[in-house]
Amino acid sequence: MKNKYFKKITKLLKQAHPKLATKYLLEFKNCFGAIAGYVNGHIFISCGKFGVALRLPPETITELFQKEDVSQLRYFQKGHVKKEYAVIPQQIIDDQGSFEKLLNKSIQYVLGLN
Repeated sequence: MKNKYFKKITKLLKQAHPKLATKYLLEFKNCFGAIAGYVNGHIFISCGKFGVALRLPPETITELFQKEDVSQLRYFQKGHVKKEYAVIPQQIIDDQGSFEKLLNKSIQYVLGLN
């Protein structure tokens, strides 16, 4: 599983949530040529040629899609849209505070804590 997507996703998670692996069971699996991250068995993040996508609650997805640089996740060019996911633009990823908030929302959402 050692590839560029795995390196990118683990680096992002270490920066934004350094204690994630001590707080939850954190796993990574191959997913349609991308890497998917799981907390306690629930997928919350994906990284592939599309960039980085987070699984988020509907109200957050709606808010994010109002920004022109946020896109829907498709693992394949003509594949179906993963409706609970938003591909996060680099501008938001580079803003440590914004990305950390979205990451925490994603984790809470998939664990049913929101």
